[in-house]
Amino acid sequence: MIKSKIKIRYRYVPAGISILYEDQDIIVIDKSSGLLSVKAKYEKEKTAHQLLINYVRKGNPRAKVNLFVVHRLDRETSGVLVFAKSFKIREKFANQWDNVEKKYLAIVHGNLAKKNGIIESYLAEGDDYMMRSVENPEEGKFAKTKYKVKNESKNYSILEIDLLTGKKNQIRVHLSELGHPIVGDLKYGENERGRLALHAFSIKFKHPFNNQEMKFETKIPEFFTNYFKPQGKIGANKQPRY
Repeated sequence: MIKSKIKIRYRYVPAGISILYEDQDIIVIDKSSGLLSVKAKYEKEKTAHQLLINYVRKGNPRAKVNLFVVHRLDRETSGVLVFAKSFKIREKFANQWDNVEKKYLAIVHGNLAKKNGIIESYLAEGDDYMMRSVENPEEGKFAKTKYKVKNESKNYSILEIDLLTGKKNQIRVHLSELGHPIVGDLKYGENERGRLALHAFSIKFKHPFNNQEMKFETKIPEFFTNYFKPQGKIGANKQPRY
């Protein structure tokens, strides 16, 4: 793990967030499931963005330090998120975003016939706020998802996913339409309950200020092991292998 250049102020770190790295330009976190990335009509304060603004201001609401959104995760999705500390840095991220590597882990229902592949479609949002693939390219936005089966049991499979584009609910829609919805997906699955088994596991990019290659990995949620037994003995500081 890359060491932070700014000391993490644990006193101000809000619940639902773990600080992975911070310097004068960026801050990288591990977001918990259930926390919005940014404000919505129904919630403006309890979001990763707003909570982190309070954090970087060291508890002083009058401080002028601000944060800029680089990318987002669905509320139910846990994992790594990056924020910029200036508009200029955010714009530099935007210019290189097609080259940023984003990997996810997902537990899906059933066993996939093809153990690896690429799903491509044009996604459009309906009046019911559900995203769906459409045939007419002019009606949707191009989405591309690469997957690989890492392990499987009788009823479930765990996938490593490369997010090649970043459209709303993309992974969830693609896997659902493939016939293997993500476990716990109340929106695109059927008769689901519990938390969504989708985790933004890692991100790799070049630092927008000094061009240093950086990679951050997050802890795999413990509940993932409810579906698959880890291979080998797991020590206190080791993560399960799938």
